[in-house]
Amino acid sequence: MTSNAQTPRRSLVARLNQPGLISVPGVFDMISARIADAMGFDALYMTGYGTVASHLGLPDAGLASYTEMVGRVRQIAEGTVTPLIADGDTGYGGLLNVDFTVRGYEAAGAAAIQIEDQEFPKKCGHTPGRRVVPIADAVGRIKVASQARSSTDFLIVARTDARTSLGLDEALRRGEAFVRAGADILFIESPESEAEMEIIGRSFDVPLLANMVEGGRTPILSRAELERLGFKLAIFPVAGFLAMAAALQSVYGEILANGSTKSWTGELYPFDAFSRLMGFERIWAFERDHAEP
Repeated sequence: MTSNAQTPRRSLVARLNQPGLISVPGVFDMISARIADAMGFDALYMTGYGTVASHLGLPDAGLASYTEMVGRVRQIAEGTVTPLIADGDTGYGGLLNVDFTVRGYEAAGAAAIQIEDQEFPKKCGHTPGRRVVPIADAVGRIKVASQARSSTDFLIVARTDARTSLGLDEALRRGEAFVRAGADILFIESPESEAEMEIIGRSFDVPLLANMVEGGRTPILSRAELERLGFKLAIFPVAGFLAMAAALQSVYGEILANGSTKSWTGELYPFDAFSRLMGFERIWAFERDHAEP
């Protein structure tokens, strides 16, 4: 565990004990991470879907390895100061892999890891065909995850995908078992109505996470609605890369159609500000300090 990770982790723990919803943007590369990091969010969420798409150009279907993903965790954690909640999928294998994954994510600087109960290889939680492991195996993952961390400031987010294939009652049963196994935050994936979210909210006393996927299976609710239903965190994993894709398609379409961006009316991040965001000021200062006489 790196010492510089302690402040973000304790910051997230402290924020969870304060009133109000924690709204968390999804980040998937260093551009999205640096932009979000500079905006004052309480936490960032490293989305598996977006990270796999950005890094490999592939679907979120268990195709990225532990090594690839922990490398992205380390890169984002080292390049930001905001607490990072990182998607750890199923732990990338059996229980020994879960142990190794939790230790690796913690050492890489994440503030929390998300572990889910899907079969390996997993699929994105708002796509069809997801299957979950037996409840005893799922609970084993959370027990191992809780025991593997070196500090309780490193939080375990336990996710169940049982709602879609086995129903809400089974998802609630798994949630209760995950809490007993040591989960700090509970993530019931893919409730399909506000009424189901209300049932989830009144069923648990631990911090609850809502997954707000634009175009997904769960209704997108306001801050006030989520707070009323009993949720403590709301992640928005896809909003960033969907907005990015729309912007790229627009500006690239302008170049294709007209051969130039001169008449494009969309919004561009100022080039000078982007250069500073990426750290060019240090480069300029270094070159001034070490310029040859």
